[in-house]
Amino acid sequence: MSFASTCHHESRTAMVFVSITRLRLRYWRYLPYFFWEAQRSIRQARAAPGFLEIALLRDAKAAFWTATLWENGEATRAFMTTGAHRQAMPRLIVWCDEASVAHWEQEARRLPAWHEAHSRMLREGRASKVRFPTPDHIAGIIAPPRIGIGRELR
Repeated sequence: MSFASTCHHESRTAMVFVSITRLRLRYWRYLPYFFWEAQRSIRQARAAPGFLEIALLRDAKAAFWTATLWENGEATRAFMTTGAHRQAMPRLIVWCDEASVAHWEQEARRLPAWHEAHSRMLREGRASKVRFPTPDHIAGIIAPPRIGIGRELR
């Protein structure tokens, strides 16, 4: 192996997988149930193989953002399709009137800032299925997240 190829190999950084979600509840009455399901999903994520980090943001108008960092996309899919997370998904279709998700790979082993998560959601995200969509959900309009003291949990 030549010196050049050795240096190139050593400078490569392993990519990690980022998953961002934004969910907006239709009615405040769903909030206790939503928090219950969210806590179950958070516990599941923290115990899941390949999990690295999580952040949550309480936004305006009953909207909630999640950001998770994973070793790879396979770990993310294994989490999403099993356990508490899988059980919660059908409920969110009814509870939420806006829902979107974005995924990407990156070199940095840290979660993105919320403004970056919002930008990526607009550029690369997709709307999730909800039974009672708002006009904004249908149009793909996602307001920037409100970031402030007491709004974020890591």
